[in-house]
Amino acid sequence: MATTFRWLRRFRRTSVSTLQHETCVRFGVKCAPVAPGSKAGVALQTRGQLPLIGLRHPPERDTCGWYLWWGDTLDQSNVEFIQPLHVEHLQEYCPEALPYLSLPPGWRIQVAPEHEDVWLDERLLDLSR
Repeated sequence: MATTFRWLRRFRRTSVSTLQHETCVRFGVKCAPVAPGSKAGVALQTRGQLPLIGLRHPPERDTCGWYLWWGDTLDQSNVEFIQPLHVEHLQEYCPEALPYLSLPPGWRIQVAPEHEDVWLDERLLDLSR
């Protein structure tokens, strides 16, 4: 990504787990790290657009609950819009999401250079919807 996220420079000097812990402290929540080997849903074909948008449902089976895409539109009509991606690959494909991955289920993010919007959306906790 051509535009640099402010924290990305610091990311190179700080561990991911430390960044995630600091993010959870900033928002006053208990860390809920993703399980190693679990999968996030990622719309890789939208990479390069802004902002990065993410939401976390409760984990199920082998998923961590995170869904991530770039740009303002989530194409819910296309069943292949979101593909599973092991969380270990997020550092390569979606490094800007790494500081937020330990936010617990129910949280949403919208981030871009010089912009960060992070909030709790309790509707995400109800998977029966």
